[in-house]
Amino acid sequence: MLDELRIRGLGVIEDAVLPLGPGLTVVTGETGAGKTMVVTGLLLLFGGRADAARVRADADQAVLDGRLHVAADSAAAVRVRDAGGELDDDTELVLRRTVSSAGRSRAYVGGAPTPVAVLGELAEQLLVVHGQADQLRLVRPGEQRAALDRFAGLDRTAYAAAYAAWREACAAYDERTGRMAELRREADLLSHGLAEIEAAEPQPGEDDDLAALAGRLAHADALRLAAHAAHDALLGDADNPAVDAADVSTLLGAAQRLLGQQSGADGELDALAGRLTELAALAADLGAEFGAYAAGLDADPVRLEQIEQRRAVLIGLVRKYADGPEPDVAAVLDWAKQAAARLAEIDVSDEAIAALAARRDSAAADLTAHASELTARRTEAAARLGTAASAELDGLAMPHARLSITVAPRSDGPGPDGADEVEFLLRPHADAPALPIGRGASGGELSRVMLAVEVCLAGTDPVPTMIFDEVDAGVGGRAAGEVGRRLARLSRNHQVVVVTHLAQVAAHADRHIVVDKLMDHTGTRAGVTASDVRVVDGDQRLAELARMLAGSDSATALDHAAELLREAADDDSPTDHRRGSRTPSRVQRQAEKKLPKTRKKAGKTPG
Repeated sequence: MLDELRIRGLGVIEDAVLPLGPGLTVVTGETGAGKTMVVTGLLLLFGGRADAARVRADADQAVLDGRLHVAADSAAAVRVRDAGGELDDDTELVLRRTVSSAGRSRAYVGGAPTPVAVLGELAEQLLVVHGQADQLRLVRPGEQRAALDRFAGLDRTAYAAAYAAWREACAAYDERTGRMAELRREADLLSHGLAEIEAAEPQPGEDDDLAALAGRLAHADALRLAAHAAHDALLGDADNPAVDAADVSTLLGAAQRLLGQQSGADGELDALAGRLTELAALAADLGAEFGAYAAGLDADPVRLEQIEQRRAVLIGLVRKYADGPEPDVAAVLDWAKQAAARLAEIDVSDEAIAALAARRDSAAADLTAHASELTARRTEAAARLGTAASAELDGLAMPHARLSITVAPRSDGPGPDGADEVEFLLRPHADAPALPIGRGASGGELSRVMLAVEVCLAGTDPVPTMIFDEVDAGVGGRAAGEVGRRLARLSRNHQVVVVTHLAQVAAHADRHIVVDKLMDHTGTRAGVTASDVRVVDGDQRLAELARMLAGSDSATALDHAAELLREAADDDSPTDHRRGSRTPSRVQRQAEKKLPKTRKKAGKTPG
């Protein structure tokens, strides 16, 4: 629920605070005073499109601040926390929207800067705005179907899942059958590639292993000669011993003998001798390994040729099937895996086509069952909503009007919202034919139809706040009073804010806010440079209602305003238990106390 709205630098409003609360709040004022900026401010605060032209000429930016109460465990509270914002005392939410004169826009939710889209998401859960444009939306088939579904309390989740499954099954079947020749060619190419790879049986890392082995075989003689030389340098040549051999092993042995002769004479030398012994052992081991390596080398031209042939096969596979900056056998194996999966997807055998057809038919049967359930519930709800809305129209000075709702099969088959076309038909009077409301209803009748439908939907709408922007346009006389009564009835289950020019509507308000043009220092109107917002009650409210009725606070207008207040109090008090801020008895006493004064001043009773 909205507790307060502050508007700065927007249109004709310089700085104004609107105190809001539960029940019915009306906003009135002279034309051009800025009352429509209240709705504009609310739309901006909840993610509406920013328009730099709305910023006051003498302001750098327009600033909208809103204070709301939300349940701590509500979806709105969860979204606020997900966006990084916080709730004060777990229930109070502060929103802010700024629009600069250059058109830049910023949003803040619970103290945290957020994308403007977050405000729009919160709006879906917190309020709905009805304006004269909504009358145009109501003539759209999609809006009519949505209204009927709200009234019926339909949950289309199961249908939506069935519809998605059916569309997917149809798409798979159509693609497979529609691209048969193309898919067969693709399948042949994939099968050929897989067969070639399977025949070669490449192994992960095989190309690197073969490259290393080929390099060893190709240089076997040079490698053996180098290994023998290293062996002889370390251990000497056993096949050709020389008396004056100077191999490492002999030299280390001589050094060990000389150091052994001095063993125990000095600890530091003994430590060095120990390290020399370790070095001699390491040289002996390394020399033996060089000998074993040389003995194991075999310059086998046949084996080398076999390896080169295998490498050529692998290189051919890499060139055909490997992708990436460094193609190798691993990439070939990846392609084979993907090709096998794709081949399974594009199976064009008779068995595969039959399986897809069976899947499509099963999904269609499931969708039909869900669609039939939706149709049955819509048909039943259409009769109830038509009866209820017609009763509301009877009270809205359309006693012979009847609203009927038809539910017919869609001409193009099932859609995302079901298999039904929903249409609202209005018969304005007994002798008139029932026509679609877009063709057979005037502007004033559309206003009343929309209000009648909203009253019927009030108990099913989870949004706590409803804003009505001059939806009473084209309505007058007794119908205007009935509009006020129904808005008051809506406010029993919702917070309702109404921008209106009808005193008959304003008389039903729990809170009456007047938007006035300020007076300048000379006592004349200050044009549209600024506006003042005030909550009126008692004599001030009576004067505002009189102005709305007659354009002045003459005795006759004041008497009529007082009468409106008494009637509104009588209408609303029997079933309304929530109007603690302004009880009907108090309003009636104010009106009755005012009547004698106005009559005495005018010198006659109102005629």
